[in-house]
Amino acid sequence: MGRNIRLGVNIDHVATLRNARGGNHPEIINAALVAQSSGADLITVHLREDRRHINENDLENLLRIIDIPLNLEIAATTEMIGLANKYKPQSICFVPENRLEITTEGGLNVSKNFNKLKKLLDPLLNSDIKVGLFIDPNNEQLMATQELGVKTVEFHTGEYAEAFLKNQDVDLELEKIKNNVQLATKHNISCHAGHGLNFENVFLIASIPNIEELNIGHFLIGDSIFNGLENSISKMRDIIKKAVK
Repeated sequence: MGRNIRLGVNIDHVATLRNARGGNHPEIINAALVAQSSGADLITVHLREDRRHINENDLENLLRIIDIPLNLEIAATTEMIGLANKYKPQSICFVPENRLEITTEGGLNVSKNFNKLKKLLDPLLNSDIKVGLFIDPNNEQLMATQELGVKTVEFHTGEYAEAFLKNQDVDLELEKIKNNVQLATKHNISCHAGHGLNFENVFLIASIPNIEELNIGHFLIGDSIFNGLENSISKMRDIIKKAVK
């Protein structure tokens, strides 16, 4: 029997669509419940500093209503850590954040910001909230994460997804991820992955031993416009299951 990979469904862009017109439609809670009933193992949301996706009210409602864990992506700031401590999601993933970016453009520079991150994260590491860092598949960043005492990483798969799209350097980008998963496992760090994953490119990532969780959002929400969210999630689950057999 193959290993199980958790699928986190990021529903940020349901909130993005709602925010384009104001009001409550489409309702983010409904999207979370459909994802939950369709086989998602967790719901992922990014509470950005500019609140372009979800807001605090969404976060509170999601934690109250869904029965599966909630993974909260946030910037490494005092304000966001305060909100995490207030709402207490099951897990947090710290991501870099630039207000001018369209989407997250890469992983955290842990080594460069080590002292700042240590000061911010140390109190959280003794809490009940599972803490992870979103990093590029890079040995220096991984070792800095290990030195911080963080036991979970989500590897940024954006460069791999871009290489796959252009049919260039796919093996190189895949090897970077594989090598860093192997190194992380050696140091007892749990490995997640995400960014730019879709039906075509997810198989190779899911095939990597010791990948425990994939977080996928933009593609699933986009595909659901044509095929329905339940069908999109079910198809993604089927591909992942085939990859781990």
